[in-house]
Amino acid sequence: MKKIYCFSFLFLFLFISNAQSIDSISQTKCQDKISLKHFIAPTVLISGGLLIRNTPVNKNLQEDVQRTLGNDFHTEVDNYLQFGGIAQIYGGRYLGFKPKNDLLHQTINIAVANAIMGGLVLSMKHLIKEERPDHSNHLSFPSGHTATAFTNASLLFYEYKDSNIWYASSGFLFATTTGFLRIANNRHYTSDVLAGAGIGLGVGLVVSYMCPFKSMTFSKNKTHAIVYPQIGSNYGIGVMIYR
Repeated sequence: MKKIYCFSFLFLFLFISNAQSIDSISQTKCQDKISLKHFIAPTVLISGGLLIRNTPVNKNLQEDVQRTLGNDFHTEVDNYLQFGGIAQIYGGRYLGFKPKNDLLHQTINIAVANAIMGGLVLSMKHLIKEERPDHSNHLSFPSGHTATAFTNASLLFYEYKDSNIWYASSGFLFATTTGFLRIANNRHYTSDVLAGAGIGLGVGLVVSYMCPFKSMTFSKNKTHAIVYPQIGSNYGIGVMIYR
């Protein structure tokens, strides 16, 4: 069980170490420069996931979780928790925290980041074709739920880090929980979760700095947009734009 706790705290440790090396982001505009040091945490996570794939360590961690929680453990919380960062991004302003972007550009960042992340994850799943621990299919590596959670948690962090560091960082707790639950549900190995977390962090970082379409406006009237999760037999991201 100690191994499980170590990997759970690994996400938070790597994030904090990476965050401390990042220059402050302006509240009014996006930074145009990004350096290699910003990718330390994503690189370590993805590399760690690749290194422990198909190793006794990966198998032992899976067995430890199943033995501790029981083979019948199952929850659908992770299907919803992965989108927690989106709710926090939109909700932060109503809690009194000052976001970096308005609703429209928050939505653009969320939509672009999740689209890029989804494309990368699906491509890797179909290329690698690793069997899930529950033998349901061969789309295990990397974890899409974890990648989604960390993408949105990363966007949340850069959106509110200058306003309230605790609120900005809280998304990583939910993202880490999502990753752990994917393992607990026997849907993913630890290697899948580590790689998914690294992909999510990396994509969220890039989009936060790029701020795609940051000068985009529709008209003189205020235009609002909201991204919402679509959950069912197929889940994903929906976008609603209104005035």
